[in-house]
Amino acid sequence: MTQELAPTRTAPERGWWRDAVIYQVYVRSFADSDGDGIGDLRGIRERLPHVAALGADAVWLTPFYASPQADGGYDVADYRTVDPLFGSLDDAAELINAAHDLNLRVIVDIVPNHTSDQHAWFRAALADQQGGPARERYHFHPGRGAAGELPPNDWESVFGGPAWTRTPDGDWYLHLFAPEQPDLNWHSPEVHEEFDSILRFWLGLGVDGFRVDVAHGMVKAEGLPDIGAREQAKMIGSQVLPFFDQDGVHDIHRSWRRLLDSYDGERIGVAEAWAPSPERLALYVRPDELHQAFNFQFLNCPWDAQAMRAVIETSLAATTLVGAPTTWVLSNHDVVRHLTRYGGGDETLGLRRARAAALLMLALPGSAYLYQGEELGLPEVTDLPDEVRQDPSFFRTDGQDGLRDGSRVPMPWSGDVPPFGFSPDGAAPSWLPQPDAWKSLTVEAQTGDPHSTLELYRSALALRRELPGLGDGPMTWEQPPGGYPDGLLMFSRPGFVCTLNTTPRPAELPTPGRLLIASEAPAEDGATVTLPADSCAWWAI
Repeated sequence: MTQELAPTRTAPERGWWRDAVIYQVYVRSFADSDGDGIGDLRGIRERLPHVAALGADAVWLTPFYASPQADGGYDVADYRTVDPLFGSLDDAAELINAAHDLNLRVIVDIVPNHTSDQHAWFRAALADQQGGPARERYHFHPGRGAAGELPPNDWESVFGGPAWTRTPDGDWYLHLFAPEQPDLNWHSPEVHEEFDSILRFWLGLGVDGFRVDVAHGMVKAEGLPDIGAREQAKMIGSQVLPFFDQDGVHDIHRSWRRLLDSYDGERIGVAEAWAPSPERLALYVRPDELHQAFNFQFLNCPWDAQAMRAVIETSLAATTLVGAPTTWVLSNHDVVRHLTRYGGGDETLGLRRARAAALLMLALPGSAYLYQGEELGLPEVTDLPDEVRQDPSFFRTDGQDGLRDGSRVPMPWSGDVPPFGFSPDGAAPSWLPQPDAWKSLTVEAQTGDPHSTLELYRSALALRRELPGLGDGPMTWEQPPGGYPDGLLMFSRPGFVCTLNTTPRPAELPTPGRLLIASEAPAEDGATVTLPADSCAWWAI
């Protein structure tokens, strides 16, 4: 009989997560090793050298657990099993070990707001009687109306339609997302105990942390009050809602922080949390809570210098109050890629701005997240046929835009025709079709081209590692003599200056220092420099 060793806590390290660059891998779209057209864990393992060569510090993997795939794996049927679609538990262990061999840490998704309707707990709940103990793990309630025919309240799903589904025996269950994703009841001690066990399972396999899905939604307001007439609830929005950002979530995150701190190696928690203000978001990263929280206000910021400055200032001010780093992100698997957002239909303009935004983000204090393919300058795929789409909100009304598939099209690695090295030769077509035009955007096509977006990212990340003034630390807004044109931002870090021109016109200013890198080459003329339109540059001082 073997005895399980208790985890021990050692002296804290330098806080790797405070300035880490973390690369998001959307598992089904990164690399396919077995030819079924769907990415898998072995494919990721084989392509990890790309992430390491890029200069990232860690990878974040979207869910690969057993799942009916009603919502891309965010409907989990078994949190301790790898879905055969993506491989096996051995593949997961080998991936974690391979990443560590490349000095990459591994963050996995945990989905605690809801399970799949195929989870053993939910099947047991449906089989139980009204008011039975198995239903206490979820939100089962009687309906309103004379015969209970109306939902318990007026909440709507983020994906559109009612947030309640009625069972054959007349009860209703809550699902803030798809009906296949019933919400867990975090007032149940069993739910707490189960997720503590799940976290320990994956920590025991060597993962370095968890990205907490819907970290702001796990606790609902007491009494489940009606919302009243208002716009459709959104996952990322400014609304104050009785099922998002409730104070009770912080007790859960504190307990998880204690669990994480009991393990060696600074394991971290990252909140996918939306809050109506930076000050509310900062609560998730207090010293005794999670380590990072995604800064969706920065992601949502328009291409406007004053708006960007305001978001940067308020974000830094809020996290500084609690001693936490700010975490910056431009794109992920749930939003339109920032190249397309910034371009407004003009991909050339969008690429120019996306390259500049990348340098801006990587120059800011704190940690940065990169979404797979942004280092290639991938645009959103906006013309996917309806018959290939799989986003559940696409098939519902009045919810999210239903177009999340466009940011999930598989990575192009090499070659001149789809699937561009995503799958082995002769494999099935990729699960979402890649545009033919991506042949000029593959990793192979861009490697070694000094003007490519891939080499811009590689160079910027190398400089970020080398320059002591980047990453975590102070930042100061600068004002050159005589001021600078509207639409220009300029800030300094120790030994370093970043300039950003958000206007459609070149901007002239005194030369800040020695040019290190630029999204578009500026024209230097002695004491002055002209920054191209929609560009960003780094300078050594």
